[in-house]
Amino acid sequence: MDDVAALRGLSLGYAAAVDGLDGGAFASLFTGDGELWVPDVTVGHEPTVCRSGTAALSRIPSGLARYHATHHRVGLATYVLDGDTATGEVAGVAHHLTASDPSRGALAGGGPGTDTIWYLDYRDRYRRGDDGWRITRRELHLRWIETRALPHVGPGRRAGRAGDGHPGRGRTLGP
Repeated sequence: MDDVAALRGLSLGYAAAVDGLDGGAFASLFTGDGELWVPDVTVGHEPTVCRSGTAALSRIPSGLARYHATHHRVGLATYVLDGDTATGEVAGVAHHLTASDPSRGALAGGGPGTDTIWYLDYRDRYRRGDDGWRITRRELHLRWIETRALPHVGPGRRAGRAGDGHPGRGRTLGP
């Protein structure tokens, strides 16, 4: 796999691990001392909160279990390679679905809800090691947040699929 495809695979794997609530797969995308910087949205849109190291990073996806479902989409990306290091900027959109009545989840056929949409840019640093490319630092920069009312929120995370509390089940993650 060429370098750009491998770096792109990290962002795709990141999205899949977050949506699948797969902490192990998520942490494996980072170096052992990797950092994720995110904003405290109660204060602003710039990254001010850091989670670093495998243990802290592996807990991040489970924090999204409070949503009926999430859907992360990876957009345009640019990379600058310099030997075994690289930097990148990756655009993305993250949907966070909340059911108005959580009891009307997957088994009840859904109901109305809310979609909180984050339009964001990731500013990344990468390092290539024996196990391939990994993220050493990812900063999540929010561009704007939009909230939409949804007339129907369909099935959320269901038993037997990734995101049901059984990490990695039913999904293959890259890279």
